Amino acid sequence: MGSLLISPSTVNGRLSVPSSKSHTLRAILFGSLAKGTTIIKQPLLSDDSHAMIDACRLLGATIDRADDQLTIQGVNGQIQAPSDVINARNSGIVFRFVSAIAALSSHYSVITGDHSIRHQRPIQPLLEGLSQLGAFAVSTKSDGYAPVIIRGPLTRHTAIIDGEDSQPVSAVLIAMALKHEESHLTVRNPGEKPWVQMTLNWFERLGIPYCHENYERYTMHGNARIDGFTYTVPSDLSSAAFPIAAALVTQSELTLENIDLNDHQGDKDFVPLLQKMGAHIEFEEASRKVSIKKGSKLKGIEVDLNHCIDTLPILSVLACFAEGETRISNAKVARTKECDRIHAIATELQRMGGQIVELPDGLIIQPTSLKGAEVHSYHDHRMAMSLAVAALGATGKTKIHQTDCIAKTYPEFASAFKTIGAKIEVDH
Repeated sequence: MGSLLISPSTVNGRLSVPSSKSHTLRAILFGSLAKGTTIIKQPLLSDDSHAMIDACRLLGATIDRADDQLTIQGVNGQIQAPSDVINARNSGIVFRFVSAIAALSSHYSVITGDHSIRHQRPIQPLLEGLSQLGAFAVSTKSDGYAPVIIRGPLTRHTAIIDGEDSQPVSAVLIAMALKHEESHLTVRNPGEKPWVQMTLNWFERLGIPYCHENYERYTMHGNARIDGFTYTVPSDLSSAAFPIAAALVTQSELTLENIDLNDHQGDKDFVPLLQKMGAHIEFEEASRKVSIKKGSKLKGIEVDLNHCIDTLPILSVLACFAEGETRISNAKVARTKECDRIHAIATELQRMGGQIVELPDGLIIQPTSLKGAEVHSYHDHRMAMSLAVAALGATGKTKIHQTDCIAKTYPEFASAFKTIGAKIEVDH
């Protein structure tokens, strides 16, 4: 596994961040399910994207890459029997969404993934929802994790599932949109609502009708037919969090280009959150530029982070550099991401001298001066990049182990940060 060696640095200049992972994966999936040709421009070509491409090919889609573009010949809703096990690799979206789509077929499908998918990313709410809708949907180990075996079709019309994690909710809704006849979904404990809303916005873009009440009750009319489309993937607002934080931690000035804060991504609320903490950030809507200005003095806050849960690691880093206590709550679902992010970020920042108390659903963080140390990513891309930002503002060198995982969302992270002045060495 590769490592990053990072020395204290300041950053400045201009930077473009990668395209959105969440939009890219949805675009590939919907294009594969569509009738005719879909063209996806500026996709994020990362490990997760390749996992979705391989999965959709096994379901019958033809997908070709040329330059910065994917061309997809869709299956018109007719899922073929996969000729091999579908490997979601490290992608929760691929794991959950493709499992749901497999339930539209009368053939058996087996879906698995890497160690994190098999032991850290639960799928039981989705299996329960698909079973209630008439599918055969089981975990081979009977523990609610991969591998899973799925066989449709979906013949029933109502389901009730837990919605603490948004992905099973989105997955069931996509399957219900394509199944025959109208269906109804009730969601207990709905969470991560902006990410469900992203899926609903895709329904609107594709002309798929739906109704919902407060993200708790949904009606999907069924028999949706998707026509091929052309789509340009916007920048990833989750990835933008890291250079923004780097500028704030190092008291630097930086401009991010091609950023649309009006796009429907869950982590778009991160910038207003930082402004609430005292960050001086300007957004030029016409030119799609975000500028982080010098002189920002961050202050600790109390925050319900469920609406942008993926920012927990990087917000924890920023809290170490803020004045006063920061309390993060309603973030329990962060424990079931690529790693237990609450425990992982608390542990690794403590190695760097951070004063952090771990709560069942969040963290209490006191301001402190961080020191360079040897830390670990837990094979989690957001952990690795968050610790890299922490290292830029720490005293002394930091070595971050297991950083190949960054390729999941930001393959050019190290080289991009070097262009804005970060002192980063890649140790293979």
